[in-house]
Amino acid sequence: MSTEQSRSASRARPTPGALLICRAGPESVAPVARLLREDMLLAPAGREWSVLIPEGGPWLDGDEPVDRVLTGWATALAVGAPWPVLALWWDADRAGYTLASGFRRPVGYVWLANGTPAGMDEAMHTFAARLGLDPVLDVQSLDALTRPDTAADARARMRGLLAVLARAGVTLPAGLAPGESADALQAAARDQSHIRLIEWSGWRDAFRAELDVVEGRSLAALFPAVGGTQIRALALAQIALGLPLTAWGLRRRRGGWTAAGALLLGHGLLGLAYALRQPRD
Repeated sequence: MSTEQSRSASRARPTPGALLICRAGPESVAPVARLLREDMLLAPAGREWSVLIPEGGPWLDGDEPVDRVLTGWATALAVGAPWPVLALWWDADRAGYTLASGFRRPVGYVWLANGTPAGMDEAMHTFAARLGLDPVLDVQSLDALTRPDTAADARARMRGLLAVLARAGVTLPAGLAPGESADALQAAARDQSHIRLIEWSGWRDAFRAELDVVEGRSLAALFPAVGGTQIRALALAQIALGLPLTAWGLRRRRGGWTAAGALLLGHGLLGLAYALRQPRD
């Protein structure tokens, strides 16, 4: 193979990239996203939806696969907030999604680079049910993504998934397309005037930022409308999950799961501090 052919083949193979789509507005997503300790760009993605574009990640250096990192991040965001998080990811060999919602087990699907389905059909049905998608029209469209199609590669499959999500209100900003490189995604995001940079500024500032949300109008979005005892139980459960998850991530050098555990710990401690100020049931 000539040098030029080699370069063309390299350009044809997508580099790892990722997007996190949250079913909440940017003002609700921002304080929780800060606890991931990663620099990200944040933008609206339709009514009541937001998208996070990581500015970096362990997968860029080959330290950890992009799907594993994104699963950890999505799980942490979803457990730390009452809205679901959809992680879209891709690399040179595969593409797929992971949907995280509360404490439930994440569900996902994978396609090989040529579009060959490599997931369980039941995952699509669970995906539709958890997002409240149309059980007939949307499920039929999702089922089509699980069947062989020689004309559809992984990128086309992801576009098909986004077409279904568009009926649920998801509208990604121009240029944020699955299959693009991390650099291309960031460049496209920065072209949008409404993008905000979420920078990691330390645990103290992150805690204060989330506490500001708790004290403000987003309280109902972060904690259930129940008494202090139930909030305390939820916070303790988050701490109980976060401690071993953080330790495991640090021991195995898994950045995504370490961030997930740290976010659970941070949100649990915040919830505990808030619960202590509430009357007992």
